[in-house]
Amino acid sequence: MLNISNNPVSKNVDLTKYKSGKSIFTKEYYKTFRKFLLAFSFILLIILFLPWTQNISSKGNVTTLKPNQRPQTLQSQIPGRIEEWFVREGDFVKKGDTILRISEIKSDYFDSRLTERTQQQLDVKNLSVDAYNSKVAALERQINALQREKKLKLQHANNKLLQAHLKVKSDSIDLKAVETNIAIAKTQFERAVNLQKEGLKAVKDVEEKRSKFQEANAKLISQQNKYLASQNNVINATIDISTINASYDDKIAKANSDLFTAKSAALDTRAQVSKLETNVANYTRRNSLLYITAPQDGYINKAIKSGIGETFKEGEQLVGIMPANYELAVEMFVRPIDLPLIHIDEDVRVQFDGWPAIVFSGWPNVSYGTYGAKVVAIENFISDNGMYRVLLAPNKNTEPWPEAIRVGSGAKTIALLENVPIWFELWRQINSFPPNFYQPENKADNKTKKEK
Repeated sequence: MLNISNNPVSKNVDLTKYKSGKSIFTKEYYKTFRKFLLAFSFILLIILFLPWTQNISSKGNVTTLKPNQRPQTLQSQIPGRIEEWFVREGDFVKKGDTILRISEIKSDYFDSRLTERTQQQLDVKNLSVDAYNSKVAALERQINALQREKKLKLQHANNKLLQAHLKVKSDSIDLKAVETNIAIAKTQFERAVNLQKEGLKAVKDVEEKRSKFQEANAKLISQQNKYLASQNNVINATIDISTINASYDDKIAKANSDLFTAKSAALDTRAQVSKLETNVANYTRRNSLLYITAPQDGYINKAIKSGIGETFKEGEQLVGIMPANYELAVEMFVRPIDLPLIHIDEDVRVQFDGWPAIVFSGWPNVSYGTYGAKVVAIENFISDNGMYRVLLAPNKNTEPWPEAIRVGSGAKTIALLENVPIWFELWRQINSFPPNFYQPENKADNKTKKEK
């Protein structure tokens, strides 16, 4: 029966003559199967021409649409020591509610009255500034008085100088008159002597002329002394003017020096006042930092530093808080090769972890358990995982997302591209080609309008 012999029986015996042979060799066993294969091939051929939606599948996480709505940690701006907790994990807090109280660990701030004492120093410095300002005002008044007095003294000295000049002029005129009188007296005396020699004049007349000539000489000497004295008065008046200028310039310079010293001291004190004001503001602000408050309404997630008496540095995380009001979003990561295919406002289907779903990636309309989303932001720089981050927001035109979703849960995303036949998609997948590059319709329409 196995036909393994060198002398097969089938060559010598006709098996179709027997009843069992007729039953076996006359039947067509593959007729139904061939019909099935033909129908299957026809259906498969039809399926190959059905539309298929190209897509980019990725994994992501549930996050929030705005950065200020995401989970955050609270830090202290100053190093400190935990003294008291006012909340428990899971508590709801409103904006401004006190979460914990801390104390200082730096010796520079141990004084509980540090702000008050610094304020007292500030008040004293303000009084010093007022005193210096009063001194500056007094010195300015003194300088003005000296300048006025100098002006009056100079006017008086100038008048004396003018009087001296006039006296010199008057004495010079008198001197000229005396010199003229001497010349006349000398001429008369000489004439009288000549006449006396000739016998025309008596000796008495000669003596009288000699006496007048000597008197004229005496007046000349006296007038010369007066003239020299008046010239000396001019010199003295000029010296007085120089003395007044030098004296008052010295006094005014000394007063100005005192004025500048007072102004410098006032400015230095003002600088100290400014520094103390900064210290008071810093100490007041630092005192307010001893209470860690909630920046917004939310829920206490986890106490990172929990022990009473536990110390920490500035900037260390103390407690985590989740904002109460937030708008859900999904962040997905796409490969760099797929990034050009992602556009703003592009439709994406999202499957959330924990929600059952039946997904047909090529036929999103018949998928069950997925939710609509739209691309709202595309990262411009690659992430640490070697992919680009894309932010998705709920599509308001589709069914709303489940209310029980929590930030941080996982999600699977399917970015929908253009429709192609199934045979084309199979051919693309076999050849490992990327999806078709395309532009959204609205962008293409805008480009056409610009070209027109």
